[in-house]
Amino acid sequence: MKKQDVINQILGDRLENLANPLLVKAFAPTNIALCKYWGKRDQELNLPVTSSLSISLGSKGTSTELCLNEQAQDIFMLNGEVMSLSSNFSRRLESFLDLFRGRHSWHFRVETKTNIPLAAGLASSASGFAALVLALNKLFDWQLDSHQLSILARLGSGSACRSLWPGFVEWSKGIERSGMDSYGKEISAVWAELCIGLLMVNENEKPISSREAMQRTVDTNMFYSLWPEKVNQDLVAIKKAIDEKDFLLLGKTAESNALTMHSLMLSAWPPIQYALPETVAVTQKIWALRQQGIAVYFTQDAGPNLKLLFLSADAALIQSHFPTLEIIKPFETSSSLE
Repeated sequence: MKKQDVINQILGDRLENLANPLLVKAFAPTNIALCKYWGKRDQELNLPVTSSLSISLGSKGTSTELCLNEQAQDIFMLNGEVMSLSSNFSRRLESFLDLFRGRHSWHFRVETKTNIPLAAGLASSASGFAALVLALNKLFDWQLDSHQLSILARLGSGSACRSLWPGFVEWSKGIERSGMDSYGKEISAVWAELCIGLLMVNENEKPISSREAMQRTVDTNMFYSLWPEKVNQDLVAIKKAIDEKDFLLLGKTAESNALTMHSLMLSAWPPIQYALPETVAVTQKIWALRQQGIAVYFTQDAGPNLKLLFLSADAALIQSHFPTLEIIKPFETSSSLE
């Protein structure tokens, strides 16, 4: 099954809707997986091997402005700069928008503004494609529900299906070949005391994309077959931790899940290591702080940067140990998706 087949199934005749002549705007938060998505059962449709669970980072994310372009080409802007149509950023957007042009052969002007580094392990593509899908829904007045929007976002970037909501979101892996049962769903839980600290080690674009690293891990690592069961156990534990507000269970499970994912990358071939010496030094410092009785944990995505997990009561103490840390309280700083 191809992406266009999914689009046609969701939109049907709406794919030919006339576009709103006005400029539309949308925002989507970035999300950090506490239980990771690592491995696809379908490359074309971005269908995962396992389910996953994330937390969105409030006002951290992507704002997108979208309108039709009367010229016979697309225009893509990123943080105020017109991007070359040959850039990787433009090629990904163009390829995605090709799915929605219909018989009218629309061309678009897309202005993207993000307050997170690109391709640095902070899920910039997730918030970017989620915001773009929300904007398309407004531009063409599709009136899609959240599940349908999540599926469309997933076609752009897998983890984008989790970036349509604030707070905790679970992405169900689904079992259908079409992927129509694989989408994000908001978890209705508020944990006001929970803090996420962004610790930037390096903001440069990572040398190996998440997509490439993920597939190499699946293709070459004999231990990958153990990953699904690890995820299943961690999902149960993290949902229990959220329900009972058990921070120690949340922290140790999220950290263990991240370390397992990076261990799989290290034992792929050729090996993949996103951690820099500074990353390792910070992880060792976190472990030392826990030995001193300070409740702080970390998670790490496909990049060198870390996200620290702690409670607001310890925020000042954690900040004193990591002065450059940017502290986010996801349930206090959530932004509207309008």
